[in-house]
Amino acid sequence: MRVGVLTGGGDCPGLNAVMRAVVRKGVQRYGYDFTGFRDGWRGPLEGETVRLDIPAVRGTLPRGGTILGSSRTNPFKEEDGVRRIKENLTKYEVDALIAIGGEDTLGVAARLTDEYGIRCVGVPKTIDNDLSATDYTFGFNTAVTVATEAIDRLHTTAESHMRVLVVEVMGRHAGWIALHSGLAGGANCILIPEQRFDVGQVCEWVTSRFKASYAPIVVVAEGAMPKDGEMVLKDGSTDSFGHVRLSGVGEWLAKEIESRTGKEARTTVLGHIQRGGTPTAFDRWLATRFGLHAIDAVRDEAWGSMVALRGTDIVRVPLAKATEKLKTVDPALYEEAGVFFG
Repeated sequence: MRVGVLTGGGDCPGLNAVMRAVVRKGVQRYGYDFTGFRDGWRGPLEGETVRLDIPAVRGTLPRGGTILGSSRTNPFKEEDGVRRIKENLTKYEVDALIAIGGEDTLGVAARLTDEYGIRCVGVPKTIDNDLSATDYTFGFNTAVTVATEAIDRLHTTAESHMRVLVVEVMGRHAGWIALHSGLAGGANCILIPEQRFDVGQVCEWVTSRFKASYAPIVVVAEGAMPKDGEMVLKDGSTDSFGHVRLSGVGEWLAKEIESRTGKEARTTVLGHIQRGGTPTAFDRWLATRFGLHAIDAVRDEAWGSMVALRGTDIVRVPLAKATEKLKTVDPALYEEAGVFFG
């Protein structure tokens, strides 16, 4: 058996830990060979491969990013994309694919399996934690930890100058990073994509915080929207999956707060800092377990399945089900956090 492995979409800490576990168990326990495909789905499309064996994955457990590279390539938007993938899998004698990615990467894997008979197994990866079939995705814990540490540091500089600090974190459609890091970091206001916000209310919370002689920290997800406005875009361009580039809501909100309250407001955009660097212990643990169970799914010929965390167990779920809808923040959870607003 020769197994292909690829990592698609945005990078995140823990990708290398998955591949390390897949290769170590696949070689040592099952005697499989492995081929790494470069840059997500572009690898199978273009026939770009790298050597993937035990020496290649040695020492990668604490390493961020992905040794295979990544991209947001959508083979269904490429001319003869499926045919080219099939030809390259045959050329490199690859019997099955392990696709590690988020909703877009795994959505492609689901279609390739269900509609074209390409044998795929999925591993859920996204710092946004927005895949509904798993309790957690690896990468999320690291992103939250990085954001929380940043908020902790911003508290001291905000209070030194008694100014408002707006922290923009990632989260296109789901506010999990904002909710977790904002609550853990003691933010005075958390704004998420699932709940449109009232700028006037935000200013009231800010003013209330100053009256208590503390400087406010506002955490806002990049996809959050005001009640009387639209999503703030970096520009009008889209990727091959139709996603626009976000960023800017933090700067916009800081200007609104400053003009309405008369208090100085500054913005910190964490951006790709949340994606980079070494994974936390939890993400290393989760990514490793996902990898071990993914190669078991290949052995069992559980094509079209994805490994998922349920409680403390790793289970298999259909890829199609895992990608049919996003997991968004429950209003009840957001209401819990609201106790600390203002």
